[in-house]
Amino acid sequence: MANVPTADFYQHNPVMSFTPIDEIPKIREVLRDTFRKGVTRPLAWRKHQLLQLARLVQENADAFAEALAADLGRPRLEAFLAEIGPVIERALICAESLEEWTKPTQVEVPDWQKSWNPTIRKKSKGTVLIISPWNYPMILSLQPLYGAISAGCCAVLKVSEIAPNYAELLARLLPKYLDHSAYRVVLGGIPEVTKLLELQWDHIFYTGHGRVARIIAAAAARHLTPLTLELGGKSPVIVDGTFDIALAAKRMLWAKISNAGQICVTPDFVLVLREKQEELAAALKVAHDSFFPEGALNSMSRIVSDSHHKRLRGLLGRTQGEIVFGGRTDEKRGFEPTIVKNVSDGDSLLEEEIFGPILPLVPIDSVEEAIEFINSRDHPLVLYAFTEDENTKHALIERTTSGNLVFNDAFQQLSVNELPMGGVGESGYGRQVLKYSFENFIYNRSCLDIPRSAEPSLEVRYPPYTDDKLSFFTSAPLDTKIPESAYVNGNAHAY
Repeated sequence: MANVPTADFYQHNPVMSFTPIDEIPKIREVLRDTFRKGVTRPLAWRKHQLLQLARLVQENADAFAEALAADLGRPRLEAFLAEIGPVIERALICAESLEEWTKPTQVEVPDWQKSWNPTIRKKSKGTVLIISPWNYPMILSLQPLYGAISAGCCAVLKVSEIAPNYAELLARLLPKYLDHSAYRVVLGGIPEVTKLLELQWDHIFYTGHGRVARIIAAAAARHLTPLTLELGGKSPVIVDGTFDIALAAKRMLWAKISNAGQICVTPDFVLVLREKQEELAAALKVAHDSFFPEGALNSMSRIVSDSHHKRLRGLLGRTQGEIVFGGRTDEKRGFEPTIVKNVSDGDSLLEEEIFGPILPLVPIDSVEEAIEFINSRDHPLVLYAFTEDENTKHALIERTTSGNLVFNDAFQQLSVNELPMGGVGESGYGRQVLKYSFENFIYNRSCLDIPRSAEPSLEVRYPPYTDDKLSFFTSAPLDTKIPESAYVNGNAHAY
């Protein structure tokens, strides 16, 4: 199959040339000096860097696709769909949108303050650190980068050593396209990250696991550094039987097999009405067979490492549920899509984020039970629901908490450039994609320019404090009539 990487790509991780630890503070200082000199301030400079980023990816698309295949066994179609294509498209949109995003905002104020010219200006935070993961190494490193470039920040990218082919390719290509004094790649593992986190940054953008996020947040707190945390968790799916079951199965299975389920927005488990479980399981089998008529093991992305492969086998080995289909693995870290039915609370497959191609079906007796199940756990990054019932949709909108809520599809929210992507609580905080990526790396600077002609309206603030002056400040708040209010089913006053 032309879309499937050849066996040559399934190689052991090459030996990477890590960035010398004593060079890391020097790199940070070069970037800080660049920022202080104002190199990144002009919009024309930022636009050029964004267009260069698009060129970097476009002109080396085949090399990036091969690197992703070598690291993850990623099919070429998935590489272009989820990483190469979106980076090019969004870098170009950023370049076109810079003037609109960065223009000062005039604020509406009372008449007596209008001469002060109250304005909000979008200011660059400074020199930032981007720490990206291995599972979608390209989009999850270059998406924060285009945000930082758009904002006029300098940036260090610490890319994951677990995707070494991509990491080394990016480290080699980036200085050929972007300003080396403003944007650098650091290669390495825990010692290199530890050194980076000892330093002060003006923002840290981290994508990964909650356990590591806590370490990064603790390090950032020592310098009061603001953070964006793009995490994950167990994103549930609700199936109430009112949406076409066959189509629901096809859509959720496609989302589950993308990168072999190694993505933070993959469906993690399905809460399905008990009387619909068998129908859904059968529909998932039909969808699987249509996707992989010759079998899935040689047609999907690989599990990234032996340790992750072993972890998944362990979760599946301990489940008390019934395997409907799948479960086979191979020596190349392949793992078949695996559906497990009759999974109940406390099962091994509900312990932690699966991050692999195993999809448990958890039978429930009502949508109300599904809502209680979801609300009793950490807030997910995404909540998916396949339903045509408007009451169910309303209940999920109003009574659940998740970073994103998607009805009747899965994964596809990532294609909507105009929507923010991000979590809440354990699934992270901060948002990204296009303008939302830009906004991570700027701050709103409030500016006033109060003219001499405003002095008559300000005289009342100066000593000596007379009764007339006191009356001026007390009359408005104390004489203003507060509207009557009452709860529909409560008391007139609430405390």
